Amino acid sequence: MAGLTFSQALETIGRMRGEIVQALWETFVMVGLSTAFATVFGTLLGVLLFVTANRQLHYNRPVNLVLDNLVNLMRAFPFVILMIAMIPATRAIVGSTIGPVAASLVLSVSGLFYFARLVEQNLREVPRGVIEAAISMGAAPMTVIRKVLLNEARAGMVSSITVLAIGLLSYSAAAGMIGGGGLGDLAIRYGYYRYQTEVIIFIVAILVLLVVVIQSLGNFISRKLDKR
Repeated sequence: MAGLTFSQALETIGRMRGEIVQALWETFVMVGLSTAFATVFGTLLGVLLFVTANRQLHYNRPVNLVLDNLVNLMRAFPFVILMIAMIPATRAIVGSTIGPVAASLVLSVSGLFYFARLVEQNLREVPRGVIEAAISMGAAPMTVIRKVLLNEARAGMVSSITVLAIGLLSYSAAAGMIGGGGLGDLAIRYGYYRYQTEVIIFIVAILVLLVVVIQSLGNFISRKLDKR
């Protein structure tokens, strides 16, 4: 941005306001869809990991071992390589490999396994005595899971969803490289290929603001749900 005045930078951003709004909407679609998907299915997987572990409700060592290794494998999978590897599956499921909806599928898969581990850790923090008390009163396993485990861990779960959403927001910028659109794609096309550094700075500022809003909202809800 050498030689570019502040007013010129503002003028450039002003001319691009339509594209910026569109990119912002595409980012919201990607992050919203993938966070919802990863939260639902990641919770299911995380609960399975927890209840099949040693000394838990449905201890099953083979199942737990398979799930544990699967989660470790997928969490270690580089996101960029996962995007490329999932192109055939994305085309088959969504019907396209470009656009925010197609990118959200890859983001969902990546976030699902990450969130599953966070759920497992949250459930481990539930006092053992609370679980045993519910079982001793005749509560069915599903009741223990729904009304004891998930209820007691809800504040931590909200914090985990916050971490997940922020992580997916970061990944959504990389998803722009495969035609996912969004703020990351805009930064690459204008900031990198056209050397418009002011565009990158502005988009980074938007992303920082989004992170602050998401984190603040997550902290607020978590404090409200925390019974300690």
